[in-house]
Amino acid sequence: MRLLIVEDEKRLALSLAKGLTAEGYAVDVVHDGLEGLHRASESPYDLIVLDIMLPGLNGYRVCSALRAAGNEVPILMLTAKDGEYDEAEGLDTGADDYLTKPFSYVVLVARVRALLRRRGQSGGSPVLVLGRLRVDTAARRVSLGDEEVTLTAKEFAVLEQLAVRAGEVVSKAEILEHVWDFAYEGDPNIVEVYVSALRRKLGAGLIRTVRGAGYRLESPR
Repeated sequence: MRLLIVEDEKRLALSLAKGLTAEGYAVDVVHDGLEGLHRASESPYDLIVLDIMLPGLNGYRVCSALRAAGNEVPILMLTAKDGEYDEAEGLDTGADDYLTKPFSYVVLVARVRALLRRRGQSGGSPVLVLGRLRVDTAARRVSLGDEEVTLTAKEFAVLEQLAVRAGEVVSKAEILEHVWDFAYEGDPNIVEVYVSALRRKLGAGLIRTVRGAGYRLESPR
């Protein structure tokens, strides 16, 4: 899952990004409304954490512009304001949820997961079943037959990208785009490291390498 944080309080934004990255999400961060609108319009995101009080363009206008353009990405609004009017205005512009600062990080993660789960349920079951392999994208749990398999957050994220397109070839670039953040400039062979780890845990024949194209997830028997 790829998230965008639009927040001008840099310390807060980086703290949220660090925490959500540890949860297994790919996270991009921008600090003003115009850049946030541009990034959200140009790249596919699974959810946006959007502050209201932003330089350039406030969160209400960013949200309204995205909805007017037909972008239905889930939006969780953040604000230092408090009061029913502010919440109503945020929701009226098309936001999906609203959180007032200061907030608990645990609560924010719960809201993010709930919005992603709701979106997943609207587009199909959050549980992917491929033969003996079961990937629960909401609970972030994996089992092979009757045995639960423990994966790291990044391992799960790579597997999820392959599982949602099971039987199709998924390129290394596509995995990098969705699992690592926009600014990642490391070795793209990092994908191979995680695919190798998944093969060790789930079986060597589960993920096939398609030379020059990418990887394909097979249904285990």
